[in-house]
Amino acid sequence: MTKPISEVKMENQRGLMQGLREGVDIVRMVFFLRARKSLQERYTDKGEEFPRLLAAAILNRLFGTPNPEEPYRGFAQRNRELVDQELSRVPEQFPELLIPLTDALRIHFLCNHCEGMPDLSAEILARARDYGILIEDRDVPLPKGFMNLVHRIGEAYGLLQSADEKSKGNKQAS
Repeated sequence: MTKPISEVKMENQRGLMQGLREGVDIVRMVFFLRARKSLQERYTDKGEEFPRLLAAAILNRLFGTPNPEEPYRGFAQRNRELVDQELSRVPEQFPELLIPLTDALRIHFLCNHCEGMPDLSAEILARARDYGILIEDRDVPLPKGFMNLVHRIGEAYGLLQSADEKSKGNKQAS
């Protein structure tokens, strides 16, 4: 039995949204890893947990996705000023991540809008702009362009395999 066209379109849209969200997650992970490493170097006297919690709080504030679980929630509340200070340092510390972060933020909110989730995008995008992270004159990326960007940075940071590595793995498994 063949599915109705409307059902196929909905499945395709869900698949696209899922793929785009996974792309956003790759950009988020790259930013988290870079931020955590930088914070570990600067906050050596605070212990091992502090840079990890601070990097998570920065990332969650940037994307408007606060973690309600402890210790993340309490840490973010207690260190709100520090989180804001660190967010304002992102453009100077990670200029190479501004394009991926801009695109990921926009795709994140595009997905939220398409899936009928609460839309806080204007406020969060304005905050990212105020920190100097959001590149306003950059066009919203098309899905294929965004995913190409995600694959490039995912491979560069070892989070994704390149096409060559995948084909080598497939040949060895045969």
